[in-house]
Amino acid sequence: MDKPVIVTVDDDPGVSRAVARDLRRRYGQQYRIVRAEAADQGIEAVREMRLRGDEVAAILADYRMPQMNGVQFLEAAMDMYPYARRVLLTAYADTDAAIQAINVVDLDHYLLKPWDPPEEKFYPVIDGQLDAWQRTDRIEQAELKVVGDRWSAPSYKVRDFLSRNHVPYHWMLADDPDGASLVAAVGDDCHLPLVVTSEGVSLQAPDQSTLAAAVGLSTTPATDFYDLIVIGGGPAGLGAAVYGASEGLNTVLVEAHASGGQAGQSSRIENYLGFPDGVSGQQLADRARRQALKFGAELLTARKVTEVEPRGQARVVKFADGGEIAAHAVILATGVTYRRLDVPGLDEFTGRGVYYGAALTEAPSCRDSEVYIAGAANSAGQAAVYLAGFAKTVHLLVRGDGLERSMSHYLIEQIQAIPNIQVHLETNVAAASGDGHLEELTIKGPEGERSVEASWLFVFIGAEPFTSWLGDTVERDARGFVVTGPDLVAADRRPRNWPLRRQPYFLETNVPGVFAAGDVRSDSIKRVASAVGEGAMAVALVHRYLEKA
Repeated sequence: MDKPVIVTVDDDPGVSRAVARDLRRRYGQQYRIVRAEAADQGIEAVREMRLRGDEVAAILADYRMPQMNGVQFLEAAMDMYPYARRVLLTAYADTDAAIQAINVVDLDHYLLKPWDPPEEKFYPVIDGQLDAWQRTDRIEQAELKVVGDRWSAPSYKVRDFLSRNHVPYHWMLADDPDGASLVAAVGDDCHLPLVVTSEGVSLQAPDQSTLAAAVGLSTTPATDFYDLIVIGGGPAGLGAAVYGASEGLNTVLVEAHASGGQAGQSSRIENYLGFPDGVSGQQLADRARRQALKFGAELLTARKVTEVEPRGQARVVKFADGGEIAAHAVILATGVTYRRLDVPGLDEFTGRGVYYGAALTEAPSCRDSEVYIAGAANSAGQAAVYLAGFAKTVHLLVRGDGLERSMSHYLIEQIQAIPNIQVHLETNVAAASGDGHLEELTIKGPEGERSVEASWLFVFIGAEPFTSWLGDTVERDARGFVVTGPDLVAADRRPRNWPLRRQPYFLETNVPGVFAAGDVRSDSIKRVASAVGEGAMAVALVHRYLEKA
């Protein structure tokens, strides 16, 4: 088989030769190095390689080129080689432009010129990119097809589930010729949304569990007893799964929807340690998921947990479909959901113009539209920056008199620098109306109420813990967050029959062997990094518990 290719494009002949020289010196045995000194020459080379069926592992493009800049070049190359790693070469003066470009093209890294010595500044970066490329599943599969109505909540749920679980699909409207032909092939009584697999199997209005099994996601546990069950696949749950499995515990993670949690919906997280260029929530979740699998953790998707029951020394987790699994210990990491906006007329448009969270699948459809976002925390700011790349104008509706108390400083600066984002302070949504989908919002601000045409509203208001399913088994505070460790002792919430001669561990609930981590825990710090840290800490406490049990 021919060697995979590393492509480098730079219009400065001297720099171009230097890049190619350094690449050949280190990677020439395993990779073919292709050099171009003009953007059009580089695009033509990439196009020819695609037609020949060559594999491209990485593309390095200079930011300043006369025909098209490096970001535009990488964006064009992505269409032909979506799995190739993308590296932007930039001078120090262009660093800000390179960082801003991360929101335009899914850039993997940017390199400052010059990079002498390459052993310290160049090769470690390229080593990491090539390693990531090698680990990526690059097998091109026949594409899944989804047919539905534009303003359909069930259609949105299917697309959101597939997107957040990294399942590629082709979206078709039922009244378009291609979509209509698939609907006709199924029959007049076809129920939308229609999902057609690569094998030609059709699923009409499938539930989440059926859809997950059809696209190859793991939904069935491999055994009935584990060392550790982690409930919830957000940052805390993924952190617990990685650390539990890496430390030798037979670990299973159970997720009702998709790994990543609320963080997985973030278009760009820029203040997470170790990612100076930022990382999307989906990228972070996918890397964590693959890391957990590498260590041997089992990940179950589309399995809804309805109860945790202490049964002797075992902790039993029951599923909505009647099944159950058990373990020595359980970590609750179910996170939070966005609070519903209590506004007249709004509920009927959920999934039909009104979306809770970023709903990244909807962004392309917002092109050249007026988009409204309700919220003032980081998640709302990240969504505003991302959607500004599609919308005509993004209106950020803030109930308070400023953003400083609830949003990170770097996000506020970004929002101020983007001309098509308008921040409306002391403003909220008062009502919603429409025929079949959202068409109008009533906005209440300092100058009174006014009606605006609006087809898109993204809501990032507050957070409610997903804990109602716990019943009376696990102690919760007045807002529904799980109470753990010292807080149990302070409030004298331990059961009188506490079976162990010790105080509850820091993250332990009132049920010995059941721990809580991340946003679901009372008084936790609501940050991605702290959630990951609590997931790791919970595993350390599980080890202590198992030693004394």
